[in-house]
Amino acid sequence: MNRFRIAAVVLFTFLSLTSCDRYLPGLLEPAASATPTEMPPPSPTPVPLAAQVNGEPISLASFEREVERYEAAQLASGIDLATLGAYRDQVLSAMIELKLLAQGALTQGLSVEPAEIDQRYAGLVAEFTDESAFNAWLEGQDFTEDELRASLTEQVLGARMVASIVGNVPQVVEQVHARHILVASQAEAEEIRGMLASGSDFATLANQVSLDISTRPAGGDLGWFPQGYLWLPQVEQAAFSLQPGEISDVVESELGYHIVETLERGDHRTDADVQRWLREQAVQDWLAQQRSASEIELYITP
Repeated sequence: MNRFRIAAVVLFTFLSLTSCDRYLPGLLEPAASATPTEMPPPSPTPVPLAAQVNGEPISLASFEREVERYEAAQLASGIDLATLGAYRDQVLSAMIELKLLAQGALTQGLSVEPAEIDQRYAGLVAEFTDESAFNAWLEGQDFTEDELRASLTEQVLGARMVASIVGNVPQVVEQVHARHILVASQAEAEEIRGMLASGSDFATLANQVSLDISTRPAGGDLGWFPQGYLWLPQVEQAAFSLQPGEISDVVESELGYHIVETLERGDHRTDADVQRWLREQAVQDWLAQQRSASEIELYITP
């Protein structure tokens, strides 16, 4: 556990808008944190809808096709669908978020030229041995040419909105540089705390006794991190409550008992992993705000 965060990377799949395994995914992979809850009856509309996002429809047919594509991609990767939980909910939520991103792009004056979509479409065709093979794939994906072009347009717009959001994420933010020792019991942690108070070297003790095998070789060093980054909030809260050189009381978490020392704090340039996390958070925060401010009508129970 060389850091307490398993970072999600799904928000940055927009860098590749086509897939080498012939699956054309949405801009966002389904995320368990974005699951629709209560859903009303099917839409009283001429064309059955799965949802509407600020008046823009997501047809029931397009939703079912996206679910089929997602299932096919998971099965091709050897993933048992039964292990994925409520993935239909998550697919619909991802489609809604892509709509929000594309709408946001248009609101900001971002656009995509038809020539760019022509180029991307041609790139897809070029992945196949000939046009007939491409047409067979297109039919297998249950896409018409117009539908595929519309999907590409929406994905490009969504990508541009994501790029706009993450472009405002600063490279330098307030962070702390801390280290910790993890042990299994309160009594052992108190003993180590006493040894540190008596002058024992923190890094040496961490290397000898810490149960965190990823930070142990580096003397328990957690590196620099901003608030919200660590997986264990108790450890993060302790690190941010201390001044440089101060050592915490025993901190309990789901993993055991920690002694935390803050080494440095202040504005600091983010490393690649922290910057990725900050960008993901910025997009998630933007989406949460848009969901709250938008009119989203759900017509199905996936």
